[in-house]
Amino acid sequence: MNMRWIEAPSAPPRPSDPNLHPLVGRLLARRGLTTPEAIRAFLDPAAYRPASPEALPGLSMAVERIADAVRRKEPIGVWGDFDVDGQTATTILVEALRALGADVAYYIPVRSTESHGISLPRLEQMIEQGIRLIVTCDTGISAHEAVSFARARGAEIIITDHHELPASIPRARAVVNPNMLPDNHPLSTLSGAGVAYKLAEALLDDRLAEAEALLDLTALGLVADLAILTGDTRYLVQRGLAVLRATPRIGLQKMYELAEIVPAGLNEEHIGFVLGPRLNALGRLGDANPAVELFTTRDPVRARVLAVQMENYNAQRQLLCNQVTQAAEAKLRAEPNLLTEPVILLDNPSWPGGVVGLVAGRLAERYQKPAIVLFAPPGEPARGSARSVKGLNITAAIAEQQDLLLKFGGHPMAAGLAIEPEKLPEFRRRLNRTVMQMMQEVEAEPTLQIDEWLALPDIRLDLADHLETLAPFGPGNEKPVFASRNLKLRSAAAIGRNQEHRRLVVEDEAGNAQTVLWWDSADLDLPQGTFDLAYTIRAAQWQGQRQIQLTFVAFRQTTETPVEVRRPLEIVDYRADPDPRRRLASLPPGTLVWVEGADRQQVQGLDRYELTPAAALAIWTPPPGPDVLGAVLEKVAPQTVYLFAPPAGEEAAEAFMERLAGLVKFALNRRGGRVNYAALAAATAQRERVVRKGLTWMAERGKVRVLGEEGKSLILAAGGEVNDPAGAAQLWAEIQSLLAESNAYRAYFRQAPAESLLG
Repeated sequence: MNMRWIEAPSAPPRPSDPNLHPLVGRLLARRGLTTPEAIRAFLDPAAYRPASPEALPGLSMAVERIADAVRRKEPIGVWGDFDVDGQTATTILVEALRALGADVAYYIPVRSTESHGISLPRLEQMIEQGIRLIVTCDTGISAHEAVSFARARGAEIIITDHHELPASIPRARAVVNPNMLPDNHPLSTLSGAGVAYKLAEALLDDRLAEAEALLDLTALGLVADLAILTGDTRYLVQRGLAVLRATPRIGLQKMYELAEIVPAGLNEEHIGFVLGPRLNALGRLGDANPAVELFTTRDPVRARVLAVQMENYNAQRQLLCNQVTQAAEAKLRAEPNLLTEPVILLDNPSWPGGVVGLVAGRLAERYQKPAIVLFAPPGEPARGSARSVKGLNITAAIAEQQDLLLKFGGHPMAAGLAIEPEKLPEFRRRLNRTVMQMMQEVEAEPTLQIDEWLALPDIRLDLADHLETLAPFGPGNEKPVFASRNLKLRSAAAIGRNQEHRRLVVEDEAGNAQTVLWWDSADLDLPQGTFDLAYTIRAAQWQGQRQIQLTFVAFRQTTETPVEVRRPLEIVDYRADPDPRRRLASLPPGTLVWVEGADRQQVQGLDRYELTPAAALAIWTPPPGPDVLGAVLEKVAPQTVYLFAPPAGEEAAEAFMERLAGLVKFALNRRGGRVNYAALAAATAQRERVVRKGLTWMAERGKVRVLGEEGKSLILAAGGEVNDPAGAAQLWAEIQSLLAESNAYRAYFRQAPAESLLG
């Protein structure tokens, strides 16, 4: 996605501190931390003064009622939720109540059959078992029916939750929700686990060690739920990460072993990308109640069984998520009009409910618009999840249509909902209208703030260590973004189990190099020529060694790669070989194969923009012109070139335009209409000039509309008006002429002396 890069504002004056790295000081100042006291409180949790639990509205009343139940030996039920925040909040309250000697039972709903909230059949079972006090965590703020049901049967409910407040609050015995506080209150950003911890802290009173032992679970829930890391939330995560690194919980230790986490180096990213998904998989695809057992068991054998079970669920979750994502993308390709609406809304009766939220998140990120994915089994309500984009409160948008819904709830960036299938068309129309109005207030052009420009030699491990003092990072304390100018790509290698990521090596004009990880980039264009690169910096652990980790954020092109053929070359000519594929397979390891267009369906290789410097290059697809060949030889700088030229007919203008139109349709369906001249040139095995002419012809003929242009990219939309028939005819003649040039050069490439081609 195109973004405008902006410089970070100048840092305001700050006190001189010889122990503070100057760069860290500037970053802190931009975050509004300029006094020594504020800086110490931010960096060192020991210097922070946390808010009293009693500052949470309703908490004192909840503590009083729970303490009375403990004294009276009344059984207490804890009702949780199935995501990580709910699992950890449930365990926090269960452990705190057990420490007080309470008779406590807990229940987490099964997602596939009960969904979020308090189900009346299970609530009735609890009451029939003699439980007269139920404490919710991470749920319940909209549970009017459940509260009334319990009261009618002589039971009481205490609600602890953090989801957005509904128009009316249930008449529970007590309601504890940080959304009742002012936005700038240090407790206002707590998640369900954070609220549960503050309640446990108040219940345990002066039993400090027992309360602090719950901080590991608190950090897990806060980070996994993307809580805003300000005030007490940041403090609790700082403290909790320290506990997690030395946790005595056998279940977590087994998770570390299976996930190959070195505890000493554990940070918030391990929660977000390793531990959190595994715990969430349990709730998404199975029963989350065993998570409480995993956190509390002292049996190593049982702990390992549960941890292995979670690994299996996580693998299943990854597979299902990929399958549903592919099905959703196929639906969007088949019905491209769905992408023209402000909200992507998809439903299917067979999609597993446990992964629809993850798929919605992928779609929202790819297309940069809100996405809702629902599963609607026959005869049942449609249920699912929504994910949003920065600046648009999707829960508020859904709330505008609440008269159509069975239930809903969530945060600004995510929501869940249930609706009768027959009401979906009206819901779609009204939600699109609401979101369109809301999007007018969102910044039209996304921006990327660059906190500092760095030279590659300045990126050292000691700098990364200083930057780590700003962690944990997340919402409310984003990782600083750095950038370096005038870089070139030295190499790019696919990594990951499914080769879905890339490891880039970039270098500056002096040859200084750095390695950069680019996640989920397998189908994205690599930078070409000279470019500026934006990235984040972390200190990481790899195989027991501490090292710098640079993570790709964005790049912007600055110059083209000059065309200059390097000499001398060793040329090996296989153009007349009777079995070219067998010959290709016998080439030395490490040989790059240059292949483009339709040839990529038969031969594995790289296009001209994916190639990187290498000692040997095999040319399978004849290039469309000497300029393209020269650029490739300059880029790869090979010592040996193997020539191939499998027979192929001349490409007519009609065939070229048919292929180009198919690629444009793919871009409209999957990339929001963004096309890149370079990628299209490689996919058609033609020069960029003819691609430009082809796209212009399509626009003149009313086949596409050009919404904007930036550098070598266009933003297209489907349809349009016929603008200039005479101009289109002239363009068609130019396309035919350019293709004739390419056909002639390819014919020459197949039979000319090798030295005249490359020498």
